Amino acid sequence: MFDSLQDKLDKAFHVLKGRGQISEVNVAETMKEIRRALVDADVSYKIAKDFTNKVKEEALGQEVLTSLKPGEVLTKVVRDEMARLMGGSAAELDLKTKPSVILMAGLQGSGKTTHSGKLAHLLKRKQNKKVLLVAGDVYRPAAIDQLKVVGEQIDVEVYTEEGQKDPVQIARNAIQHAEKNGHHVVIIDTAGRLAIDEAMMTEIRGIHKAVKPQETLFVVDSMTGQDAVHTAKAFNDVLDYEGVILTKLDGDTRGGAALTIRTVVDKPIKFIGTGEKMDALDIFYPDRMADRILGMGDVVSLVERAQEQYDEDEARRVQKKIAKNKFDFDDFLGQIKQVKKMGNVKDLMGMIPGMGKMLKNVDMDDDAFQGIEAIIYSMTPDERANPKLINGSRKRRIAQGCGKDVKEVNQLIKQFGEMSKMMKMMQGGGGRKLEQMMQQNMRP
Repeated sequence: MFDSLQDKLDKAFHVLKGRGQISEVNVAETMKEIRRALVDADVSYKIAKDFTNKVKEEALGQEVLTSLKPGEVLTKVVRDEMARLMGGSAAELDLKTKPSVILMAGLQGSGKTTHSGKLAHLLKRKQNKKVLLVAGDVYRPAAIDQLKVVGEQIDVEVYTEEGQKDPVQIARNAIQHAEKNGHHVVIIDTAGRLAIDEAMMTEIRGIHKAVKPQETLFVVDSMTGQDAVHTAKAFNDVLDYEGVILTKLDGDTRGGAALTIRTVVDKPIKFIGTGEKMDALDIFYPDRMADRILGMGDVVSLVERAQEQYDEDEARRVQKKIAKNKFDFDDFLGQIKQVKKMGNVKDLMGMIPGMGKMLKNVDMDDDAFQGIEAIIYSMTPDERANPKLINGSRKRRIAQGCGKDVKEVNQLIKQFGEMSKMMKMMQGGGGRKLEQMMQQNMRP
């Protein structure tokens, strides 16, 4: 995410590093590099220039030149201004009305249907809301079927009216259905076009006027850069929506849309799509995103993700096994499954300060644990429960069973042994205190 921008900003700050003396000339040179980095990231020149002017003004006001660590002070100023550029703080949904109506708008292919499902899943999972998805796209072939499949995946009811061609009437009827059946939230998926046209705008305006949604969210592909920003402005001129869902942010190496939508449209980014899975939708925190762009990590989001998967009973069970030196490969598999639920491994590692830069050219995908799991599943139940049983002949059989080399099996067993020893040591005083702190931070 934003790898290209992060690289260029690193080079810009390098101007200040290692300098015995910092002058206004040095700072001006850094600002020039930052401005160039932002323009390369598909930020308009005007916004980039305004940004660096504000940073320079703020930096000189904080006496960066006389600071013992001017590079660090300037980085903080850039970070704070970047967070402000993206909205400053997270923007919440207005869900006080029952049922609360959320209208999804955007061009065809932007991800409205998928992200309607992702949003429903998030509200159900994190806020315990009873959600109704409404199939309001009556034009695109298989749009209704797609929403049905999404609804089945997340176990959320989907309202459809076969044969009804008026999306306004479908939306009205869906809200009545929600009122009768105690739904907290109604999410209406609407039709899109390949480009903005009067027919689409007239229809979405008609639905908006008829249902008076508490939230209208514009769904847009972040990878289209300034096109996304221009489209967002055109829709807002018609709908005056409440916020933006920025999709495909995990594949966006530039970041121009995320950095400039708030300034151009004056509407907050409320959610970001960070992957293909149904749980890959996150609340947008401008300050956390600024931290990540500048390579500072995002520990708060990492702990929140861990908290969602944290099982206290399972943790106590594993802790007892570690204390008795009986942690086995089945327990290891359980830990891997919990980590995988937290999201893409490279994305998670990028939340640890400094790790993002180290992993920039490392290929880590969702199947990062596949080889490890294959080796463990190739073991017998007895071997998984008692790794000491695994001798040379067993290793050869395990390797054949999973299509790996004996060398890879040996490496996993060695690493597992070292990890088990480390976990045993962590049961000591310092480790126990650390564990208690983690549990306190991870409890709801």
